[in-house]
Amino acid sequence: MSDKKLSSMYSRIIEDLFPAKMELSFYNNEQDRQTLFYEKALWTIDGENKGLRYGENPDQEAALYKLVNGNLTLGEVSTILPGQYLASNIELVQSGKHPGKTNITDIDNSLNILRYFSNEPVTVIVKHNNPCGVAKGATLAESYTKALMADRIAAFGGAISVNKPLDRTTAELIIESYSEVVAAPDFEDGAIDILSKKKNLRVMKIKNMNRLNEFIGNQFVDFKSLIDGGLIAQWSFVPKASKENFLPAVTEYKGKEYAVKRQPTKTEMDDMIFGWLIESGITSNSVIYVKNGVTVGIGTGEQDRVGVAEIARDKAYRKYSDRLCWDEHKTPLSMMNDTDILADIDRRCREACGGIKNSVMVSDAFFPFRDGIEVGLNEGVSAVIQPGGSMRDFESIEACNEKNVSMVFTGQRSFKH
Repeated sequence: MSDKKLSSMYSRIIEDLFPAKMELSFYNNEQDRQTLFYEKALWTIDGENKGLRYGENPDQEAALYKLVNGNLTLGEVSTILPGQYLASNIELVQSGKHPGKTNITDIDNSLNILRYFSNEPVTVIVKHNNPCGVAKGATLAESYTKALMADRIAAFGGAISVNKPLDRTTAELIIESYSEVVAAPDFEDGAIDILSKKKNLRVMKIKNMNRLNEFIGNQFVDFKSLIDGGLIAQWSFVPKASKENFLPAVTEYKGKEYAVKRQPTKTEMDDMIFGWLIESGITSNSVIYVKNGVTVGIGTGEQDRVGVAEIARDKAYRKYSDRLCWDEHKTPLSMMNDTDILADIDRRCREACGGIKNSVMVSDAFFPFRDGIEVGLNEGVSAVIQPGGSMRDFESIEACNEKNVSMVFTGQRSFKH
């Protein structure tokens, strides 16, 4: 098969034979039935109604459904009500190659993170359903630049979500790099014209992003399909991220009490909250480092906690070096051939510990031994946030005290599979 034929599979549209409507019922008996009603989402493109381009891969048929009626209450928990649409009912301002399944789910996961930040401009860039970079900023352009430069390489071809109307300045910055999707609650005058210079860019307007904070704490039924056609249903995860929810890092082991000596500063606490909210949108096992409202290194989906802490560390070093090279020489680190420049970048990166020094280390599950937390401590993190609950929490507490590092427990795990 020729390269041309191979590349053409990404532009074709798989015939969608999924039905126009779907119903999902929960019941104990005919008198106790609760039904959710869904309709397939379609866009009018070139005069035709079209659904998803394809699923996760070009040869997978797929359909997107939006909840249009019904409600579900199980015990004291109720599902989110119909009509509060986000990713399931986007307005496709520019279609380019209209969306496939991964475009929708990447934007959905960016909103899963973005809903916790409404007071200041925040940008989330997602790729393969994990954030590449998340950042706050004084302006939207600043937040986008920080999020992009947190991992410029991984962000290539990613999905960008912003929590404020997209302005011309940010739009100009976005088109300097290759992205698949841009989503915003609205677009200021001229921003769409700028984005239209990238013909294949999918531009999505999601009006309810202005109400994202109303989605905090609202739950939905999260389904996982099994290979045999079975399903696992669970309520969606709600992170508890506030100074009041966090617990002192204290434990008892063999009759002796261990406690972290230094309490977090205000800046550290802000980054702890920021990092724990981001964790809710990252595939486990994960460890991340955050500093001053920006992700420094993101380690995802690794099987062991030491390994993922090392991956996040190593990524931070690589991305920091690439950022220096790009900022100062407009050249990717991988293409820089000047040995003197490379040596200088390497020296400065090591001095800054890849940007990890004085950052907050965030872990979605407890550290079973001190070796995992020591990965961050050896790079100069100033604070740690983790669920706690290990039988050997005392080891992590001792390790923090030896470095005068603050630590808090969340009291909840943040796995996402």
